[in-house]
Amino acid sequence: MTAYPIELTTRDGEQIRFDCAEDQNLIDAAAAVDIILPSQCKQGGCGACHAHATAGDYLLGEHSPDALPKDGGHGSLLMCRTYPRSALSIAAPFDHNRVLFQAIPRREAEIAELAAIGENTVRLVLQLLPDADDSRAAQFEPGQFMELELPGGDLKRAYSLANNGNWEGRLEFLIRLQPNGRFSTFLKEQAKTGDKLMVRGPQGAFGLEETGLRPRWFVAGGTGLAPMLSMLRRMAEWQEPHEARLFFGVNREEELFALDELEELKAALPQLRVEICVWKPGDAWQGYAGTPVDALRRDLAEAKTTPDIYLCGPPALIDFAETAARELGVGEEQIFSERFLPS
Repeated sequence: MTAYPIELTTRDGEQIRFDCAEDQNLIDAAAAVDIILPSQCKQGGCGACHAHATAGDYLLGEHSPDALPKDGGHGSLLMCRTYPRSALSIAAPFDHNRVLFQAIPRREAEIAELAAIGENTVRLVLQLLPDADDSRAAQFEPGQFMELELPGGDLKRAYSLANNGNWEGRLEFLIRLQPNGRFSTFLKEQAKTGDKLMVRGPQGAFGLEETGLRPRWFVAGGTGLAPMLSMLRRMAEWQEPHEARLFFGVNREEELFALDELEELKAALPQLRVEICVWKPGDAWQGYAGTPVDALRRDLAEAKTTPDIYLCGPPALIDFAETAARELGVGEEQIFSERFLPS
């Protein structure tokens, strides 16, 4: 089987090289030589391994159309579904420090808290158990995710973290319960405090970018709020001075959650403005009626400085927000996104 050289250039200009056979995808080929590239579902469904081919030929296998940006342009690909047909040069939308050169950590944890916080949304808090070095520490960057695995190993789901790294080993997730979803059914009908499961991570390239003191605007749809909470909590913990705005949207008021946490963040980060957006509110709603993309477009039109924009939520929200940002003058290098697909 012919193998081709792959040259991957990270956003900060570092180069990573490995070989990939015609019947291998880029994610698996890199992992075979202990290079763990950011990815999630590995089935062409989530878009977490989106990148761009700058030279060479390849076959792009079956994938969800929602996993790629609608206007990603020629060369837009998913590394988990890319099979080389020549030497390939790939431009990656993440920095070198988001690539692991060792196996992804796998730890045992137990459920510490599980509570409904909004219509069909729960907060799940896990407590890591001591590892081989007797450490409970939870080490991750805001914006990353963990893969949760039930006993038996036949059911895994990836969820973004909502808290920050800590020595106590606590991992907080905000999870939308999906109708008939296997993991959702477990959480709704079976899970209880003290139950054990495995966590694999941290993983993912989404997170805060160092771009000076440029304003940071965050756009979240539903439980896309989780990584935004993590990033804003980091900003509060480190007392970062960037001007910040959060546009948090749901369809109906009953779906709102984490409002107390947002008030706490506003107290800790006085420069933070929060816009709660309800697309189809009831008559009593006194807040913003519309989508977070509508609110983003409104504020961008009046902004004196183009901000860095962080997007997380369903693919349609990401696509509309990216389009609005580009139309209103935000550079491609200032837009960072993570797509959520039902699982």
